[in-house]
Amino acid sequence: MFEIMVKTENAERHVRVSDEELAVLVRRIGGDGDRFLVVQRIPDLPDVFAQVWHESGGDYTLEYRDGGADRHFQAMVDDVEAVIEAMAGWARQGSGWSTDLVWSLLDMGPTRDVPALDLDEDECKALEKRVRDTLVGGFADRAELAELAEDYLVTADRRPVSREQAVALADRMWLERVAEQAEWQGETDPERLTRAFTALQEAGITGRENFTCCRSCGQSEIGGEGGTDARGFVYFHSQCTDSAAAGHGLVLLYGGFDGSSETTAAIGDEVVAALEATGLQVDWDRDPNRAITVTPLDWRRRLLG
Repeated sequence: MFEIMVKTENAERHVRVSDEELAVLVRRIGGDGDRFLVVQRIPDLPDVFAQVWHESGGDYTLEYRDGGADRHFQAMVDDVEAVIEAMAGWARQGSGWSTDLVWSLLDMGPTRDVPALDLDEDECKALEKRVRDTLVGGFADRAELAELAEDYLVTADRRPVSREQAVALADRMWLERVAEQAEWQGETDPERLTRAFTALQEAGITGRENFTCCRSCGQSEIGGEGGTDARGFVYFHSQCTDSAAAGHGLVLLYGGFDGSSETTAAIGDEVVAALEATGLQVDWDRDPNRAITVTPLDWRRRLLG
């Protein structure tokens, strides 16, 4: 699997695809609403990506960027297999992947300097804390962090953070977190959690991470997430994520789709077994009216982007 994420015009996200899966995605583009895809590293790095645009009957416009505006290149390619080979080479970060195509430097125009934030010390601390808390949660991408930074201090008569300033702040803090996670070794607790949720999903229990904003919304929407054969559910919402990231353990909400206490308790048993099978510790007394808590929990969720 390549350590990449592929985003398509029709809003699909494909994480860690294989050679064959990447080839399928490239070959299919060209129709209305599905004419391009963007490939980024995992974790995403600012101004580092490859992308391709194609309309049926025409050439492929292939681009890659490797940092600043002076590292953004384009090639026109008439052979889809050559496009696939180039994108796979970029994905595996091999040497010489670009040498078989004719590239031209794209003129992206002058780079504008981003002015420093005009905030007092308390505002600056509050803004950075809010962005970092969301960043540590691990589910937001760079665009979502920038939007958060832009809107966090907005009032009816003041918008102190511009879009450009928000992007610069979010990207700086993102790269700091990328450097932090580069030091992590082995499987982390959030990865164990995802592994347990995957096993539960395969066993007919709908599992969703960071699902909706609160319990009320989660309970009303989880029924629409399961397939026709789903027996029950388990999820945690974004407030649970915030609590886990702050070091307070993770609360899991669960139940059976038939609404009975017996089924809910049975689903709880399966959830606990799946969590413990990955090495996580659980606090639950088999009371179907009580949430399952994963604790202690070292919340180090690796970024995707």
